[in-house]
Amino acid sequence: MTPTELAPRFFIAVAVILVFCKLVSWLLGKAGQPPVVSEMLAGVLLGPSLLGLLLPGVQAALFPPALYPILYVVGQVGLVLFMFQAGYAFTGHRPTRMAGTAGAVSYAFTGHRPTRMAGTAGAVSLAGVTVPLILGVLLVLVAGNTVDIRPAGVSLGVSAAFVGVALAITAFPMLARIITERGHAGTRHGSLALASGAIDDMVAWILLAVVLAVASGKAGPAVVTAGGAILFGLAAWFLGRRVMGTVLGLGEPIRMIGTVAVLFLVAFYTDEIGLYAVFGAFVVGAVMPHGEPADRIIDTLTPVASALFLPLFFTFSGLRTEFALLGDPAVLLFALACVTLAIAGKFGACWAAARLRGEPQEVALRVGALMNARGLMQLIALNVGLEAGIVNPSLFTVLVLVALVTTIMTTPLLSWIERRRPAPVAEPVLVG
Repeated sequence: MTPTELAPRFFIAVAVILVFCKLVSWLLGKAGQPPVVSEMLAGVLLGPSLLGLLLPGVQAALFPPALYPILYVVGQVGLVLFMFQAGYAFTGHRPTRMAGTAGAVSYAFTGHRPTRMAGTAGAVSLAGVTVPLILGVLLVLVAGNTVDIRPAGVSLGVSAAFVGVALAITAFPMLARIITERGHAGTRHGSLALASGAIDDMVAWILLAVVLAVASGKAGPAVVTAGGAILFGLAAWFLGRRVMGTVLGLGEPIRMIGTVAVLFLVAFYTDEIGLYAVFGAFVVGAVMPHGEPADRIIDTLTPVASALFLPLFFTFSGLRTEFALLGDPAVLLFALACVTLAIAGKFGACWAAARLRGEPQEVALRVGALMNARGLMQLIALNVGLEAGIVNPSLFTVLVLVALVTTIMTTPLLSWIERRRPAPVAEPVLVG
């Protein structure tokens, strides 16, 4: 199809996506699900799993294959701008500092004094990556030869490693959105989950780069990802705030143009090194100095991006999902095992790590529930694996099911925890 032919197809497709997402959001909102879950489910329903099954001609006319790359690219704009806002909001919600003679910071939760945030986030992240990774690898090694989940020419080890990494991923952008929508930003469990989720996904993407390198027989991509991540971290730490402060000091409209230019350049860099654009966008938001100029930029850029562009990525992923493949009993059993191990490995491991670090039950349960959501980032990893030829349609569908179940269960699980164990009241404590 020519660009002239694609333009009207794009317009009608976007109109259908936005209206359908709004309808699903309204329906699921009555069950307490946040809009982000509705967008994810709506994307799947617009694909071959429902619309393509009931009205294949309509589905093919609305979403011709030539339209897929456009939906993907426009969806990336929404992801980048949303994560930019999430990074800005993350650094805007800091725990209350009460400096004693040692300058230490702590909180009291109904008589319990938890450990510092960084150490706990590291422990939760380590558990949240290691346990589901091992469980996923073991599952494929045991059942991989009896289920059609491997493309021709892909080794059992590569498939096992990919599934392990997919189960280890936390849906960091989705987690950030759920925390924001439920008003948990700035809470102990919200900050812990965001910090742990960021570390989780950084490690998972490096591991995914290693898997892709092994599958291709080339070590270069993994080295580029690891080395590029280190350089990026150093640059963000030492120069990020200074650069963004300089940009914010410019007059309008240069300030807006400069911010978008820096944001997209960083997104380009992190995409090129294999860490994905959303991480670069989050860091740019995190290092941007807070104040009225930055607030205006955030308020201008993010609402339209989240409402208009973000649903397009979910639809792009949904167009590649075929739940009819679960009609094979072996694939269905494998899918159920994946879902079970994903929940046990992520929720269970993160909860246990938080408890071992001294967090109260109320905080540990919420952290486990939030870390268990995998939606957005797992969908991204699946699309990467599909493009690389190491994921077949059956495995893609199985892992989309994992992403859906673990994400949809997050809100009801959080609501259940809140009813059973109300959040503790944080009181600042002088230490020292």
